[in-house]
Amino acid sequence: MRSSFSSFKPFLPDYPLRNAAGIFLLTTLFYFVGAELRLVESLSLFWPLNGVMAGVFARYAFLNRLRYYAVSYVAMLLYDAMTTTWGFASVVINLSNMVFIVTVALLVTRDKRLKRKTPHPINALRIFNYCLIAALLCALVGALGSVGIDSHTFWPLYADWFSEQFSTGVLIVPCMLTATLPRMDQAVRGDHFLPVVALVVSVMASVVIGGAGSLAFPLPALIWCAVRYSLPATCLLTFITGGVEIILVANSIINIAVEAPLSTPMMFSARLGIATMAICPVMVSVSVAAINSLIRQVSLRADYDFLTRVYSRSGLYEALRHEDSLRQARTLTVMLLDIDYFKSINDSYGHECGDRMLAAFAGKIQAEVGNAGLVARMGGEEFAVVTPTLNARQARELADRLRRAIELYPFTWRQQTLFLTVSIGISHTRSEFSHLTEVFNKLMAEADDYLYRSKKAGRNRISAPETNEESVRQSSQSSPTV
Repeated sequence: MRSSFSSFKPFLPDYPLRNAAGIFLLTTLFYFVGAELRLVESLSLFWPLNGVMAGVFARYAFLNRLRYYAVSYVAMLLYDAMTTTWGFASVVINLSNMVFIVTVALLVTRDKRLKRKTPHPINALRIFNYCLIAALLCALVGALGSVGIDSHTFWPLYADWFSEQFSTGVLIVPCMLTATLPRMDQAVRGDHFLPVVALVVSVMASVVIGGAGSLAFPLPALIWCAVRYSLPATCLLTFITGGVEIILVANSIINIAVEAPLSTPMMFSARLGIATMAICPVMVSVSVAAINSLIRQVSLRADYDFLTRVYSRSGLYEALRHEDSLRQARTLTVMLLDIDYFKSINDSYGHECGDRMLAAFAGKIQAEVGNAGLVARMGGEEFAVVTPTLNARQARELADRLRRAIELYPFTWRQQTLFLTVSIGISHTRSEFSHLTEVFNKLMAEADDYLYRSKKAGRNRISAPETNEESVRQSSQSSPTV
């Protein structure tokens, strides 16, 4: 049930009627929410519709069509027609809403189209700028439309429209662009909530201490959240904190006016200050996510061989430190594999052919081993396989399966079919091992000795410690096992 819910997508490119219905319902819902909030004086500072719809149109680029914008605009007009007596003023006021929505959506999708974006859904600084531009344009149209239905003059209306649209846009749009279903990949510990506790305490300190500087009190806690939590979680916490601060300031619970009563210019300044502060943790979160992504890429390049896509030597040692299945194995087996006469192949067909052959060889070995063990390129044409086995016999059977798989595998190079063979040396231990890397080093040295025996005996062979008389007899027979 969870997987089907997480795979649900509200908008799809090939379903225009469904998309139109979704936009109509979403617009009506948040228009209703905004209208209801305005009935409560302490919540009248929010108009979430524009930020939500701008985020929707920006997130789903295929919705950026005139018909979908028209559906949203018609939904606004119909709601006003049923609930207000604004008349023509409704056309202008709702046009201002659409100006904000379209401006932000087009600027964000333009970034995506030009591929000027981070590896993450948003570029925080550009979102800040886009909301600023959209709020300026929206306020111009909205203030003109509100003059006839409001007692205020143009400039106070313009300041109010601009500060409201800009602050709510900066708080809501990042949330809409990054919203995802929460994932519980790790166990939740008590210290995981410390940044949120610090955030709550900082907001309470803003109320107790007051003054204009108190608006910045939550910033260190928000940056802590940005470092500890994901980008979507940071955007959500920033939105909640900024919204709470705006409400507290408007109701003089956070008293930034100190001795003078709160005035419109102070509210204008408080909104802009909170919006400016809100973008900082988002920028930090994006930067941290980008750094983590870069670290993962660097780690990936260090841990995996670029040519063959299996572990590198250093990557194998790193994997051994975290591979619990190997620690719990009854017997640990290490195989060292070397492609026979690889230098001759390089000399005869060129290094490009040699590289392709190494990649094909590694892919075949990895496919045969699967999830049962680790495969690594130790250097040149030499590879290692580390796997848990029940006993020495099972290790030998796996090695023989690998040898036969390579022997029968046709490698095509420029319309020529080449066949490879491989020499294998095996080593294994049944002792308890807590220091896996030390045990591996010892087994590698022993496997290297047996690999030398396979080469000396004629190649395309397996050499391993003799465990009983039967293995001794087998080594003297015509089988390629030594």
